[in-house]
Amino acid sequence: MKKKQLIPALVVLLALVALLFWGRDRIHFDFGVFRAQVALADWSRIGIAFACIYAAYAFRSVRWALLMRHNKKVGVFSLLGTQVIGFTAVALIGRVADPVRPYLVSKKTGVTLSSQFAVYIVERLFDAGAMALIFSSVILFTAWFGKPDSLPHAEIVKRAGYWGMALTVAGALFLVAVRLAGGMVASFLEGTIGMLSKKLGHAVGDKIRSFRAGLDTMRSFSDFAMATGLSLGMWAIITAAYLETMRAFSASPELAGMSLPKCMLLLAFSGVSSVFQLPVLGWFTQIGLVAAALSKFYGATPEAATACAAMLLLVTFLGIVPVGLIWAQVEHVSLRKIAVESEHAGEKLAGDAPANEGVAT
Repeated sequence: MKKKQLIPALVVLLALVALLFWGRDRIHFDFGVFRAQVALADWSRIGIAFACIYAAYAFRSVRWALLMRHNKKVGVFSLLGTQVIGFTAVALIGRVADPVRPYLVSKKTGVTLSSQFAVYIVERLFDAGAMALIFSSVILFTAWFGKPDSLPHAEIVKRAGYWGMALTVAGALFLVAVRLAGGMVASFLEGTIGMLSKKLGHAVGDKIRSFRAGLDTMRSFSDFAMATGLSLGMWAIITAAYLETMRAFSASPELAGMSLPKCMLLLAFSGVSSVFQLPVLGWFTQIGLVAAALSKFYGATPEAATACAAMLLLVTFLGIVPVGLIWAQVEHVSLRKIAVESEHAGEKLAGDAPANEGVAT
């Protein structure tokens, strides 16, 4: 583990140890009840959740093929293995393995690595936009036509819905501006921010040019519409996986009766808490944070909340690992080796960016 990974890992470990010492006399946890919650779960619902998550990887394959089709046309499911292996690497190695997917696609298809990093950037933008749009729509619909008082901290959540919708619209307008005049936007921000910090202004300019290069993967409204539809469909079935997993815990009234708006809140919280995913250690921090949210905001018992949080991690994040390991063996891919290679390739690409910054305008 590199120093830049080791320091955050040690900080998280120390925080976990401190939390355990703080909570050992304050939180009464019954492992017998925990086991009963798992045993009484509706496994048919959990099976449906697994199926939804596996289907989401197929959506990712189709979307990636769509976004790279102007560079090279490939079969819509031909990149499924790169998605599965890539997310397996992230689950086992941490977020440092994020570059694995664009690196594997580049090796598999023979296209340039820079073009696939651009696709990766656009993919992440669509993920964020689709998630924000679904979250805001569900929350605002509940606030206007449903029972907003059923949500924890209803007024704060309602404001979050408005802000989420506003940021989604603003983000879409910004992307349109970058797509149409990326060079001008990059130069403007570089000059403006550069008055405060030349280094920061230069970094922002480089990022905008990278976004512009990525957005070149969409050359018509139909490209944008298809990518948007695939992103919304994918996040809809991921949301369904979360909802089915929580409702599977029939022995807990708070979880069995989970509503869609409450599920959206937890999904958003889970997404934010997983941004800085660390290898293995991050699994336990994710379980702890999600369990705390289920217990504090929804009133689930600590045992039910922990069982549900662990199952959510298994279904939505770790469930692909066995398939990914088998697929990697079939394609003779070493996850650790490919993670190191992709990270170095990404760093080299970033180091070369200043020399090419005038290209994507």
